[in-house]
Amino acid sequence: VDMGWLKRQRVLVEGNQDPVVEAYKLLRTHIIQRTKAENKNVLMITGSQHGEGKTLTAVNLALSLSQEVDRTVLLVDADLRHPAVHTCLGIRPEAGLVDYLRRNKAIPELLLNPQGFPKFVILPGGRPVTEAAELLSSPMMAELVKELKHFYPDRYVIFDLPPVLSYADALAFAPLADGIILVVEEKRTSRKDLAKCLELLRDFPLLGTVLNKAEDLPTHYYYRRGSGGGGRASWLRRLRDLVGL
Repeated sequence: VDMGWLKRQRVLVEGNQDPVVEAYKLLRTHIIQRTKAENKNVLMITGSQHGEGKTLTAVNLALSLSQEVDRTVLLVDADLRHPAVHTCLGIRPEAGLVDYLRRNKAIPELLLNPQGFPKFVILPGGRPVTEAAELLSSPMMAELVKELKHFYPDRYVIFDLPPVLSYADALAFAPLADGIILVVEEKRTSRKDLAKCLELLRDFPLLGTVLNKAEDLPTHYYYRRGSGGGGRASWLRRLRDLVGL
């Protein structure tokens, strides 16, 4: 990988002094605390609409988690309509998850370990397809998630999914995830879109939200956990307060 490219893409590399690094460390800590006890290691990153930064959030969270002493991370590009993880990292994979789901390739042939990131592995998406929802809800996908979850107990598996309100893909995959993180963008994600996302994800394990592209925001506001017992109404009120809508 080209470190200059990564920095230009705002991918957090070693030695980066960007204050957002601390925000991702805080996010990492919250996620570990929320998932470690129950062995919840399959995480799904999504948003409401395109352009909110969910792919960059997935990449940076995965890198941050891989810096933990006892953790490795597999980042899976499951945005099969618009795969972008490889672009974020400046690499050009020849194949990806689509090829596995179409029975053309085996998983070991598809995994990439970028030089300089020993505990960070990528499963690219492959070439874009239109039947993404069908592939993501297939028995092969369910079996793959099960295998990835249990094969390496010390590994987080992070799936980058399309926005909830754009396609059915994220909802098709949601039953397979141990936890869901919703990316919202300051001054762009609307209250209406946020409420609709919450409604669509109400039956799935929403861990919390990441407020992206925030300006002059105190560190403790970058991440807000899901309600432990306050119910969806109080959770929605807190989300509205969080994004200032």
